[in-house]
Amino acid sequence: MVDRRQRIHELVVALMACQDDLELLSEDGAALGPNPAEVKHHPGEAMKRSQRVIRRYQALVHSAVTLDALIDQELAGSPLSGAQPGDPKGGSG
Repeated sequence: MVDRRQRIHELVVALMACQDDLELLSEDGAALGPNPAEVKHHPGEAMKRSQRVIRRYQALVHSAVTLDALIDQELAGSPLSGAQPGDPKGGSG
């Protein structure tokens, strides 16, 4: 489980590195936007931005989990994996 978590973490970091304009969240959970006064004058917009940022992070995590599962699936079917046909861990049969 620790190895899988580490792989997913590394995939998330790699996906984040590919992002051009990844927004961050502040300590209070508010998204850090180009205009700090936005929270003071437009709290609804600030909340929408925070939700958008969180959804984007969730999409990165979901993508990493999916990639990890696909890698496991490919390796399980690979002759290099050591799985034999009819083996419950993978292989054809």
